[in-house]
Amino acid sequence: MSSDLQQIRIGLTDNHPCSYLPNRQERVAVALDPELHSSSNYEVLLANGFRRSGDTMYKPHCELCSACQPIRIAIPNFTPSRSQKRLLAKAKGITYQLKEEMDEHWFSLYSRYIEARHREGSMYPPNRETFAQFSHCAWLNTQYLHIYDNGNLIGIAVTDILSNSASAFYTFFEPNSEFSLGTLGVLLQIDYCRNQGKQWLYLGYQIDECPAMNYKVRFQPHQRLVNQTWRG
Repeated sequence: MSSDLQQIRIGLTDNHPCSYLPNRQERVAVALDPELHSSSNYEVLLANGFRRSGDTMYKPHCELCSACQPIRIAIPNFTPSRSQKRLLAKAKGITYQLKEEMDEHWFSLYSRYIEARHREGSMYPPNRETFAQFSHCAWLNTQYLHIYDNGNLIGIAVTDILSNSASAFYTFFEPNSEFSLGTLGVLLQIDYCRNQGKQWLYLGYQIDECPAMNYKVRFQPHQRLVNQTWRG
């Protein structure tokens, strides 16, 4: 697989301010070959540190920083921590359902989330078309994991479904919920993966210096891709 990847054409973006760490510059390497646009190829690229935005597959390629580390959960070996068990017990009335389309009122939930949590981010102000371009991928099986509390929609986890894994793409939720919905969304995706016999759930990039991402390392066991080797 790695020898095949060495043959793909890569384009580099210009340096621009990092979205996660202050006073840092970031750039990404973009996979240029259209023939890579398939579910099976994307699963290989995920295992080699790539992610997607819309139809574009990329990985960090920063000159002076290597803080971004791809992280994934080993589904068969996952054991919830004490706090995660408490959350699951508290949320025993919560239900979830994967759907091919988002519920009718998704945008009001998304807007509340962006307004409350990400007013400084690139997704502000919330916009339907911008989110569609960001989340939709023409050649992937992307599902929307809806989280309900007594029938009320409180969160949606956009999830790419692959043959041996799933990728947690983006989650938005009720910002004032009594539940830790970011963590709960991952736990429900793990539950789905386990029920479907998946090996991995990819969580994107872990940046230890970014407090907003530290929840990812609390899912054990997990692996990080360091120098093109997954290490647990």
